[in-house]
Amino acid sequence: MLIIFFTGLVASMAHVVTGPDHLAAVTPLAIDSRKRSWIIGFSWGLGHTIGMLLIGLVFILFKEFISVDAISKHSDTVIGVLLIGIGSWAILRTYLRHSHTHRPHPHFHTRPYLYAHIHSHTHEDHPDHDHAHPETVRQNAFTALLIGIVHGFAGFSHLFALLPALALPTVWESVAYISAFAIGTIITMILFAFIMGFVAFQSFIRKKEVFLKWFTYAGGFIAIGIGILWIVHPF
Repeated sequence: MLIIFFTGLVASMAHVVTGPDHLAAVTPLAIDSRKRSWIIGFSWGLGHTIGMLLIGLVFILFKEFISVDAISKHSDTVIGVLLIGIGSWAILRTYLRHSHTHRPHPHFHTRPYLYAHIHSHTHEDHPDHDHAHPETVRQNAFTALLIGIVHGFAGFSHLFALLPALALPTVWESVAYISAFAIGTIITMILFAFIMGFVAFQSFIRKKEVFLKWFTYAGGFIAIGIGILWIVHPF
């Protein structure tokens, strides 16, 4: 049983890290969430597990009536569109945020008399203030969950990942393999998302504004590029 669990764990880790679409989908959201980026990895991993179980269930119950290959093809197209959307959103949001930080702000004072002055300042003047607000993280987590579900539902590659569970002699061994696969998927993506968020947060508090900007842009452009590739040449 332990060997089966370990096998499922390793298989899931390999499955996650060898999927560029997996990493590209999470990167912009993790960077935007910074210190709470692990939540993004958890949400995607949970969604991916749900999607895999759904496609497995569809295959078992309706394989004689539904073309799983067609589902896979359309799912890849949806994934491509989502990746392009996420990447574009990350780039646009970074551009607007960067522009805002250099925009003059009026400040009013009452002492020694009422007057106003205008000057420019950046959020980096206050490195202890993390702008990954709870509502932003919740939105990112929900987006990651949905994308994870679509990813998990995207066809035959995930059925192949679950085939060992179907071939095992007992139900408990199958449950152990699937559980290990789910745990490994979630843990791997939590670690990846945490690393992306950690780099972004450290850049923020160290006032590495230029690096953080281009780091976010890079994540967005990679997501767009892989999204286009997934539409043009589904895997």
